[in-house]
Amino acid sequence: MKLIRVLLVENHTLVREAFRALLQGIEGFQVAGEAEDGRQALRRIGEIRPDIALMDITMPGLNGLEVAARCQQECPETKIVFLSVHRNEEYVLQALKLGARGYLLKDARVEELEFALRSVARGDFYLSPEISRSVMEDYLARLQGKSPEAQQEPRVFDRLTPRQREILQLIAEGHTTRTISSILNISLKTVETHRTELMKRLDIHHIAGLVRYAIRTGLVGLD
Repeated sequence: MKLIRVLLVENHTLVREAFRALLQGIEGFQVAGEAEDGRQALRRIGEIRPDIALMDITMPGLNGLEVAARCQQECPETKIVFLSVHRNEEYVLQALKLGARGYLLKDARVEELEFALRSVARGDFYLSPEISRSVMEDYLARLQGKSPEAQQEPRVFDRLTPRQREILQLIAEGHTTRTISSILNISLKTVETHRTELMKRLDIHHIAGLVRYAIRTGLVGLD
């Protein structure tokens, strides 16, 4: 039986170690690698090309949704499965839209985790039962433009470029312009230009407003 190679992505070390121990105890799975944040996850996906990347949504620096969006372009053979505390439909819908193949809640049983990963590995989708059927129905309706929500204001992934989303998250996490410049390896002036364009595009003209917007749209968590 071919091993299902999994990359674990979780910024909390104890949680990551717990899931590694769980997967190592299930026949047919191999923990091919680990990452503690979104940037490291993208690098590891490119290096080891796992079958599945099992990751949290809320991570520092680069959140899981952003990783999914980039992975869809750069390494589509790796299937994304989110393991999250967020039950909000908006998180689930956004995850599916960005190419995720599975979405589990962190209080799922080991048996459900195994079933979900095996399902995704063979090409199926999986959503935790606690996430209502209406999520999938709403998602399909939005894709077809039949849902009232489809006509509402575009979400953050539709309104901003990947670089703008990246800078918005870093701003919301409290990084200074100089730190952002260093993290992204771009000039101070470029960071300032992106921040100005962010404020203009979102019609938000102070940092506190950007932070609230980032939290509201799920780019960063409250912790």
